[in-house]
Amino acid sequence: MAWRKKSGGESSSSPGASPRHHDEREKVPRGHVPMVAGCGQRVMVPVRLLADPCVAELLETAAEHYGYGQPGVLRIPCDAGRFRAVVDCALQRCG
Repeated sequence: MAWRKKSGGESSSSPGASPRHHDEREKVPRGHVPMVAGCGQRVMVPVRLLADPCVAELLETAAEHYGYGQPGVLRIPCDAGRFRAVVDCALQRCG
């Protein structure tokens, strides 16, 4: 899973990876949903994780905060640390 700052565009998922500049036209891998945590960290979340109760709670919070008609990348109103912890935990449960 690639974590990137919205403004910087560097991937932090693998220590030796070469930096890639963020491009709104960047292709979203099949089976993933692009999401951005409150501080601008972008991540491609596997669709299978959307059914996880913790991820679903984050989505509900986003709907309450931003509404259901968000244009572009789905924004999640929480800090990157919490967002990362929820997604990582869901990945471990869903394998």
